[in-house]
Amino acid sequence: MITSGIDEVTVESDGHVVTITLNRPQKLNAVTPAMSKELTRLAHAVNDDDSVRAVVLTGAGERAFCAGSDIRTLDEYATPWEFRNRVDYCDALREVRKPIIAAINGYAFGGGVETAMICDIRLASENAQLAAAEIKLGWIGGGGMSAFLAHSAGASNAALMLLTGDPIDAATAHHWGLVSEVHPQSELLGRARELAQVIASRPPIAAQTAKANLRAAYTMPFDDAMRYERDLQTICFATEDAAEGRAAFAEKRPAEFHGR
Repeated sequence: MITSGIDEVTVESDGHVVTITLNRPQKLNAVTPAMSKELTRLAHAVNDDDSVRAVVLTGAGERAFCAGSDIRTLDEYATPWEFRNRVDYCDALREVRKPIIAAINGYAFGGGVETAMICDIRLASENAQLAAAEIKLGWIGGGGMSAFLAHSAGASNAALMLLTGDPIDAATAHHWGLVSEVHPQSELLGRARELAQVIASRPPIAAQTAKANLRAAYTMPFDDAMRYERDLQTICFATEDAAEGRAAFAEKRPAEFHGR
């Protein structure tokens, strides 16, 4: 079972679903270097644990999902080069092969937006606010902010967020395609976990290849992405789970998938 090594990041397991919670609500779940290192370790642990098929990522408390990096810790980097080569939680989360659902409860500012955008599916509470706030402090995001926003919200909406730093509300985020669903805060985490359980019931190899294929669709030319999709389909078709899926369909029974 995956467990956390620090109080500021908690882990809960329920069957094949793991919930990772940023647990620093008094500081709007802003990420410290210690939290970044722990998230990196957990990202590797999730990849290495075959029992984990889906992840829910959220923040503790009612005010914030994540306010990005703790600004007060940024002066601890002695040089720009040290800052450039820091352990970055966004980099680690991008390496997770399993599907991730973000439950955005409240503020998602700066790196919090990047953290949410790394996730494959994003759900928001009605009080959620998203902001690319770094420009107000004199810099820009470095965890994929521009690319994620341009792909999901379009160039003009991305520019509005990046150049003003002002927040948008949950309804706007939904209208722009930054989140898939908006829920009352009391229902958000339950919905995210319900959706994660549905995904966890699917063949895990197929789910992971679907995630890989979606990423390829963003970065590859169309013809290359089509060939890559066909290759991934062939890999999935050769698995025991695919054979079980065909057999269960023919026998009119529920399939049992084992990730083989």
